[in-house]
Amino acid sequence: MHVILIVEDDDAIQSVLRMLFETNGFRVVLAGTAARGEINAKLHKPDIVVVDLGLPDDDGVNLIGQIRSWSPVPIIVLSARTAERQRLTAFETGADDYVLKPFSSPELLARTRAMVRRHVRGILPMGVLKIGAVSIDMSRRVALDERGQEVRMTPLEHRILESLVRHLGRIVTHAALIREVWGPNCNDARALRVYIGSLRRKLEADPSRPKHILTELGIGYRLVLDAAYEPVRALH
Repeated sequence: MHVILIVEDDDAIQSVLRMLFETNGFRVVLAGTAARGEINAKLHKPDIVVVDLGLPDDDGVNLIGQIRSWSPVPIIVLSARTAERQRLTAFETGADDYVLKPFSSPELLARTRAMVRRHVRGILPMGVLKIGAVSIDMSRRVALDERGQEVRMTPLEHRILESLVRHLGRIVTHAALIREVWGPNCNDARALRVYIGSLRRKLEADPSRPKHILTELGIGYRLVLDAAYEPVRALH
């Protein structure tokens, strides 16, 4: 039985979500505030977290950042906030999906199950990835250069890299990357180009002539490595 943490202050929505997930085989843990949400995340170690952004004691985005600082658990935002900037901020902070209120229960359940399957089966890349002089611990989202200095990457940059690693050596279309990183309701190709450029500046020896994060003109991007990907070892 998978554990789902629901951080939502509206009692009526809490009840709907509890019934939805309990009748479909989840063990439900509830929290009505950001502070309680963080405590329950550490206490119950959920398989997935659903977070409302409009919480009474803090913005849900801050809670996402707090959880993401120590856990790779999948996080779905459930919010009435529709502005693109707000959605992008949630993804940038570490959210994995974004569902708008009012929501479709079957769709939310399907997205939750898919997220749990990917996470539990280990589809999220693990181990150490080496790109040029930078080594990236994919499970801990820590990148170090050849001197052992940390290369700071944003959650969105890590998510783009994870998507490219899942399709290592193969072309990932613009649409597929955007869908995996930002969700199905976004089609901002400009933002993707900006983040790809940022990744290249951090990981490529010569960002103007990339050897690893390659552009397939008019189609998408492809990740190429010099050495084999090491899916077990972790950085210390």
